[in-house]
Amino acid sequence: MPVASKTTISTLEDRAAHVREMARQVRIRSLRMVFEARQGHPGGDMSITDVLAALYFDAMRYNPANPVDPARDRFILSKGHCTGALYSTLAKAGFFPEEELSTYMQPLSRLNGHPNRNKTPGVETNTGPLGHGLPVAVGIAIAGQIDKADYRVFVATGDGELQEGSNWEAAMTAGHRKLSNLTLIVDRNRLQQGARTEDTVGLEPLGDKWRAFGWDVAEVDGHDHAALLPLLDGSQTREKPLCIIANTIKGKGVSFMEDQASWHHGVPNAEQFAQAMKELEA
Repeated sequence: MPVASKTTISTLEDRAAHVREMARQVRIRSLRMVFEARQGHPGGDMSITDVLAALYFDAMRYNPANPVDPARDRFILSKGHCTGALYSTLAKAGFFPEEELSTYMQPLSRLNGHPNRNKTPGVETNTGPLGHGLPVAVGIAIAGQIDKADYRVFVATGDGELQEGSNWEAAMTAGHRKLSNLTLIVDRNRLQQGARTEDTVGLEPLGDKWRAFGWDVAEVDGHDHAALLPLLDGSQTREKPLCIIANTIKGKGVSFMEDQASWHHGVPNAEQFAQAMKELEA
């Protein structure tokens, strides 16, 4: 059986505090990776970090010593460009040494700019081209349903990514099959590359769209760990797939990055990096 990653901390307040600290550490390390590599997507890294921390340091079960353990929960980062946050989380969860993070995007490194399951332990499927993660997650959830397995499937998408039609084909299938083992987290930071989502292709009313496709919907502050954990930890019985619309801030935690489209794939200079580290380490 997989190693239970869930903390033994009992109270929601203490669990949230634990996850908050892990998220702080992931943010610090992921921004250093981007700075040293001189490439990456720090804005999205920062917005999705709290969701990743809630999954890997509280909600999910997995076995770092055997990343393909059949009984593990599955997570797919469909917004595959945010590998700074993903790799920092996987390393801290024990899938590979944290020292390896210093090789991010270097030649022959297994820590590519987009996740590759053939190279990186803990990566469930290759992502990068947007709109692919949810369809793959639906397929995995269907397999679990057929096998009567008790693993859960989680997938995180960007909100701009929902402009890809493949997501809605997958949503329709998941709703039809009542995939209660499937949870989608939408990183709703309202920014995509170069523009606001609502100025590009409007998504609202986003929750109603998912309900119309047969999903349960929860809308929360994506940086509020106490709100996220009960939705992710399996304590709630469901009969439908769940869409969590996590309202987040692109660049969360770094004042000059927050809510700025320019930090979708910006790289801080030395002065900016020093300021960011000061804010994140406070």
